[in-house]
Formats: sequence, C-alpha cells, structure tokens
Amino acid sequence: MRTLGIVLLSSLFVACNGEETTDDNNTDSGDTTVECADGVCVLSGTITEDLTLTADNAWLLRGGVFIGDDENETVLTIEPGTTVYGESSTDGMLVVRRHSKLMAEGTATAPIVFTSSKAEGSRARGDWGGLILNGNAPINACVEDTDGCQAYGEGGTGWYGGDDANDSSGVLKYVRVEFAGTLVSPDNELNGIAFQGVGAGTEVDYVQVHMNADDGIEFFGGTAQVKHVLITGVGDDSMDWTDGWTGKAQFVVLQQYDDSSDNGIEADNNGDNNDATPRSMPTISNVTIIGSPNSAASDSGMLLREGTAAHLSNILVTGMNDSCLDVDHTATFEQISGGALTIENTLLDCVTTFVMDDESTADPTALDTWFAGQTGNVVGAADLEDPFNLAAPNFAPKSTSAALGAGATPSDAFFDSVDFIGAVGADDWTTGWTTAAAN
Repeated sequence: MRTLGIVLLSSLFVACNGEETTDDNNTDSGDTTVECADGVCVLSGTITEDLTLTADNAWLLRGGVFIGDDENETVLTIEPGTTVYGESSTDGMLVVRRHSKLMAEGTATAPIVFTSSKAEGSRARGDWGGLILNGNAPINACVEDTDGCQAYGEGGTGWYGGDDANDSSGVLKYVRVEFAGTLVSPDNELNGIAFQGVGAGTEVDYVQVHMNADDGIEFFGGTAQVKHVLITGVGDDSMDWTDGWTGKAQFVVLQQYDDSSDNGIEADNNGDNNDATPRSMPTISNVTIIGSPNSAASDSGMLLREGTAAHLSNILVTGMNDSCLDVDHTATFEQISGGALTIENTLLDCVTTFVMDDESTADPTALDTWFAGQTGNVVGAADLEDPFNLAAPNFAPKSTSAALGAGATPSDAFFDSVDFIGAVGADDWTTGWTTAAAN
C-alpha cells in the first residue's frame, strides 16, 4: 500500500474527472470537494453525485465524508484493490446515508482496505473514524417528534431507521477496516463498522475489522445479514447488537488481543426499555470467540442482556477470563423461559464457564442447567490448532476436537450447510485477504 505523509496536498490539485467539484450547500464539513494530485485524492463534505474510487489512486477521507442527502440515491463505488485512508488529524470517517449505497466489492486477492493515514509502524487504534452505513430498516430506539421510528447515530453520523426490512445499503465484500474508532467525545467512540438500521438487502461477506478502538461491528437495529466476518484486536466488544437487530450471521471469528478488549459478544435489546419492539432477535450460527487468557480485560465470551432474544447455534468460546456465558436482566431471562433465547450445538471452554448472578442477585434461571438441557451443547476442551497466536492464528479445530461433526445448520436458506461447531472448518476462509499487523 502507498504510505501517506503528513502533507498530502499541493497547489497543483485537479479534480479526479479533470475538474474540482464543490457543493456550496454542504453543511457537514465545509465545501464538498474531490481533489486529486500525484495519485492522491482527497474527499470531504457531502457527495451527492455517483462517484467511483479507482485502485490507481489513494483516497483520503478528510473529516466526515457523507454519501447522499438522506433523500435521494447516491452510489459510491470502490474498485477492488483500492485503499481508502482516514485522515487522523481530522477524524476522517465515511458515512453512507439512507437511500444511498456503498458498492465496495473487492476480491480475495485484491481486497478493499480502509485504514489509517499514518505511516505503517505508527498506526494505532482510534487513528480515524470508521465506516457507517445508515439504512431504512426497522429499529426500536425512536426519537420523539420525528416522522416514524428513527434515531440519530453516535458521533454525528446521521439519521437511520425506517420501515423497509429489505432495504439495501449496497455491498461490502472482501473489505478490511483497520485502526479506526476515534474518540469523538468522552464515552463516544466510533465502531469499526456501524450497521445503523441496515436492511437485509445489503450484501456483507468477507469483512474484517482490525484494531478498532471501540467495538468491532455493532448492529443498531435493522435486519442486516453478514457472513465470513473476522474481528481482531479491538479495544472494546468485538460484536455488539442493540435496538432491535433481527438479522442473521454465519461464520464469524472474534479474536481478542491481550492489551485491550472487553466482551466477545455484547447483546442488548434496548437499554431504556428492555421490552421495546421489534425485539433484538438475530439468528446466528458458526461463531468462534477467542479470548486472551493473559489479559484481565478479556471478559465474557457472550454477554446477553437488556431483554435481547436470539437463536444461537454452533458457537465455540475459549480463553475468556470472566466467563464463557453471562445472561443479565429479568427481560432477558424471560426470553429464555419463553423460548425466544436459545443456544444449541455450542462448545464452551473457559476457566469459568458461567456467571450466574444477575448483576446483584442470583440468576432466576440457572445457566448451567439451561445450557445442558438444550441440544448438542458441550462444556469441554476446544482443541483448536493455534487460536491465541496473534501474528499467524489458526482457528481450525484439530482432528481430535469435539467441534468436528457436532454442528447442525439452522433451517434457513441464508445458512450454508456445515457440520462443525465454530466459524472455521477444513477451509480457512480467513487467509489471504486479512491482516494481523500490530501497527
């Protein structure tokens, strides 16, 4: 990849199509410009005309770059092999507004990379903002005095939510997001990828978030469906959902590093109203959650709380320090008793398997009894090849692992039929297009 210096611009700019483009009505970060010189193009402000980012240029996000005007469709297309840099000094981020699309379809040999503008070797978590997709799918966190149920995203990332469960925000395929998650304000950091009210018409397949300062990916409501997701070395929760996410996921690896982390999965319905509808209730299969045994920051593999429901299967958790599984809040236990929160064909391998206190009182349902009473669940050794290796991990089960042949595929056309527990079988889909770079 081309390394960007501190000074990227000169007085010799010409526009990518031969002329500079400016939108005097932009209200997000000054005039909207697309400026190129010497193979470096700078994006800023709001873009309301279709644009293609080509692999022969390096592209810099200066401040918040917004695609679309929240009413009309604008399509941002990114060619395979393209690198997009988030400018560290201006907290560069990319926001795709409702009704617009991001068509980012890389390949295994030419992934699309969103990364820090700092030189390799100097990069770190939180160098730039991240990637935000705003959709029109249902959510349950409604702002009063607005038209329909919609919310405004963290970090000034715009409105999201609507009534179109099949809404499409485009395509993310063979995409990496690295060293993002800038601190916008105290307790307000950006996720690597935020799926805000994103619909099931969006294609998300082969995506990595690496070394993000906050959560790796977070679903704020919506119906988004994802496959082949790798989250590595993030500073907070690896995968988070809230506000009524009812989507699907298969083949997800969450690997924590020993210097900073939190929960593998942190799952909520709605913190203000645990019974808000639509209730969070994703269907998730084939997940491998790798804690960091040497880190006190490595908490629970799965923390299910605030009224979430979910149908979980083929989950493998190992190396977490607090517990493999923790369930909190009365509304969440009600989903257990009502059959809306299930976990099957799952293998747990932690020093402490369950935390069985609902924050301050004993759990109303004993997690060990509930877990043992469902189909195909095992507490025992994960027996993976090399899951704690940070430089060259191998998430596949050994030939002796109890994960092999113990899985069962959900009866839904979205899910590929496999017979193993965890995210990786004989075919390691994480190799070739991902990164383990520390900085």
